[in-house]
Amino acid sequence: MRDLALDGTVQWADVIRTELSGRRDPDWLIPGDLLLVARGNRYYATCLDTVPGSAVCGPHLFHLRLKSTPAVLPEFLAWQINQPPLQRVLRKAAEGSSQLSIRRPELEALQISVPSILNQKKVAQLARLALRERALFTSLIRNRERQLETLAFELSQSAGSSNH
Repeated sequence: MRDLALDGTVQWADVIRTELSGRRDPDWLIPGDLLLVARGNRYYATCLDTVPGSAVCGPHLFHLRLKSTPAVLPEFLAWQINQPPLQRVLRKAAEGSSQLSIRRPELEALQISVPSILNQKKVAQLARLALRERALFTSLIRNRERQLETLAFELSQSAGSSNH
């Protein structure tokens, strides 16, 4: 769960690596799969755009795969799950005493809206652009903070060298 960021990215460099043993082949992750964090205070979905090598999801995540000819695009479904209306439904459905979690029947019972594929693509594109905007704004804010820190440092250095 810690390797999934709220912006929908997977921190592949940080994932735990292991050898899997068992009688059946693992359900390997593929691009287009959704991973749903179903424990804690925020339930969110990530649509995998790439999977660098053989990977499976951990037991604290739901692994969702849409049929080969979906009426719903995976990117759109992940976006819809992450929006306030479905987040409210998931929070109400959460159960547990020490840690809240969503059970599979509640997830399967989610009512989703299914616009045309064209409109789903538009929404998914808007969501990608919004994430890109957020990253750019965050970068600009960090750059401005660094400028101000540098200015403050320079002022403190010049104040220490002058005898006013």
